[in-house]
Amino acid sequence: MREKWRSKVSVLAGASALAVSVVTVTPTLADHVPVGPQEVRMPADVRIAEGGATPPGETGPFPVEPVEPMGPVEGAASGGQAEAVVAAAPSSSACLGSTVAYGASGCFQHNGDIIWAGDTKKDGMSAAVGVYTDYGRAEEVCVNKLGVDTWATCNKDYREDGNVRLRVLRYDGDTGKFYQPETWSGWLPVNGKF
Repeated sequence: MREKWRSKVSVLAGASALAVSVVTVTPTLADHVPVGPQEVRMPADVRIAEGGATPPGETGPFPVEPVEPMGPVEGAASGGQAEAVVAAAPSSSACLGSTVAYGASGCFQHNGDIIWAGDTKKDGMSAAVGVYTDYGRAEEVCVNKLGVDTWATCNKDYREDGNVRLRVLRYDGDTGKFYQPETWSGWLPVNGKF
């Protein structure tokens, strides 16, 4: 009889140990789940530059795709077909390190040291592109306050032998705070030569 009692106690002890382990391993929901964007802390001495509008007729920093070949053209050599017209930005003005986060895009144009900040979401916030250097220059942020579906530029002057790194995130001009999500580029050569 004693053996039956011990086996019952062993089964009960094992079952209660299993129940305790399930209770302690099961994650619980947080009491305060963050609602909305989460703030990103920036250094107190960060310089914020308001980006300027792009020149008329210029839509953004990225090259336009090649245009399809046109139909027969009078006087064209080789078979009456015109060559495909490529409407792309010259390589000296290529935008490096294209970086995208929710609501914001950014890149660095090495010819002229221009930071591009594109706002892609209508959410009341601005696109922001932070720029870090590998030679100790203070962080700067280019903010696009022009509205959704626009590009703004900040013209800077970086050391040609240095590298820059971009940090793309959102900015609330009313509060002066930055918000996630954020994305980082790799290190980009200021002179454009990898």
